[in-house]
Amino acid sequence: MNALYPLIAVVAAYLIGSLSFAVIVSRVMGLNDPRTYGSGNPGATNVLRSGSKAAAAVTLLLDALKGLVPVLLVKVFGERFGLGDSTVALVALAAFLGHLYPVFFNFKGGKGVATALGVLLGISGWLGLATALTWLIIAVFFRYSSLAALVASIFAPVYYVLCNGIVWNAETPITAAIVVMAMLLIWRHRENIQRLIAGKESKLGQKKADAGKPEAAAPRNANKGKRR
Repeated sequence: MNALYPLIAVVAAYLIGSLSFAVIVSRVMGLNDPRTYGSGNPGATNVLRSGSKAAAAVTLLLDALKGLVPVLLVKVFGERFGLGDSTVALVALAAFLGHLYPVFFNFKGGKGVATALGVLLGISGWLGLATALTWLIIAVFFRYSSLAALVASIFAPVYYVLCNGIVWNAETPITAAIVVMAMLLIWRHRENIQRLIAGKESKLGQKKADAGKPEAAAPRNANKGKRR
């Protein structure tokens, strides 16, 4: 039975991560499905484009909690079930992958920024705070949420390794999990990277004319107008 505990923990973490709160909160609050407007990403930043700051804040909090809670539970209660750092790492990845590829929403999820932050806070509060502060600094100075997420994701494993023996003892499985999350975050932001390079990425607080409509609809209409 002890051998089943890690598997149960990982599956539970994935299922929790698969709860797409951007969609759930929008439905509860009577808003449009975030997958149908703006960037089409079911995340807090896109929910903010609906005009509801409350919905975006709730989505951000719940997305972070679904990364934090599974990791914390394993760290706090794992010892009595024989769960070590390897299980913590797998649970962290499972919760994160659940957000990216949610089984309840046809495996089409968000980019994982808030959930990754929750995971990092679960691993270490200081690590999560350092990563969140990095995101905030970049976001304030450059006004790009995607750029802030990319920079923070790169720095997260760097912080974890550099502070080994000072703030925490870095464990190899957890280091690997953080690196994998960073790589997946960068991959999920590949379109944002292209827009950043082209100078077409939307800035924080910038109003979109197509809010509430599929992002792809505006370019098609614009092209038709040009052809005429």
